[in-house]
Amino acid sequence: MNLVRDYTGIDGYTAGVSRPLLLVSNDDGFNSPGIQALVAALEPLGEVWVVAPDRENSAVSHALTLSRPLRLVEAGPRRYLVDGTPTDCIALALGHVLKGRRVDLVVSGINHGANMGDDVHYSGTVSAAFEAAVQGLPAIAVSLVAGNGWEFGHAARIARWLARRVLRLGMPEGTLLNVNVPPGTPRGAALTRLGKHRYTEGVIEGTDPRGKRCYWIGGGDPVWERIAGTDFVAIADGLVSITPLQRDMTDLARLEQLRSESGWELEGLP
Repeated sequence: MNLVRDYTGIDGYTAGVSRPLLLVSNDDGFNSPGIQALVAALEPLGEVWVVAPDRENSAVSHALTLSRPLRLVEAGPRRYLVDGTPTDCIALALGHVLKGRRVDLVVSGINHGANMGDDVHYSGTVSAAFEAAVQGLPAIAVSLVAGNGWEFGHAARIARWLARRVLRLGMPEGTLLNVNVPPGTPRGAALTRLGKHRYTEGVIEGTDPRGKRCYWIGGGDPVWERIAGTDFVAIADGLVSITPLQRDMTDLARLEQLRSESGWELEGLP
């Protein structure tokens, strides 16, 4: 596991000639304590704008609202609410609120709960960062793993540390950082890959108050595999997990293998 042991000295920021422009969103909603802690942590780094859902949008993935118009409400200076998904928020922020301005970094979070392994495909928090990556912007998604209560201080400081690093060093286009912070005080940080897990009960059948059958998706506790170098192992070891993700999901090795095979011509289709 590639460890980054030292994340001290992350408070404070030496401003350059111009202040960076940072865009913040999430999937827990505009009034979430997680996003409030994130904004407070990022304020010393530059000009922070918030465009976030007006309510919780967990597990909506990369959904984009096309079937109805969206409403954008100004809640204060550089603060906006959207009656849509996290992806809607990024699209409105870049296409309207901040149109014509250069956004230096997009940060999504701090999410209430982990976004590790296969769950990144469902996460609204990660999808907001993915939408920024689709638009060619550097992005970070930050999540706090559940513990005894929700204390966002360490996660906020980690977010500021990584934001400063990305603002200074940049990031390849189409790449985002998916960050998970353990409960309590982290022992350090690890550069990881996505792990594997499954839920013990995928669907739970129940009965509504009127006696009709209903179903809950996502029941049961997840069971994860202890695979070295993964986000699950890092969190279990008390480390911050930092996983670079790409918007291009092409399996390049398989693509080259398929290209080497014959029989891809359309002639002679049954």
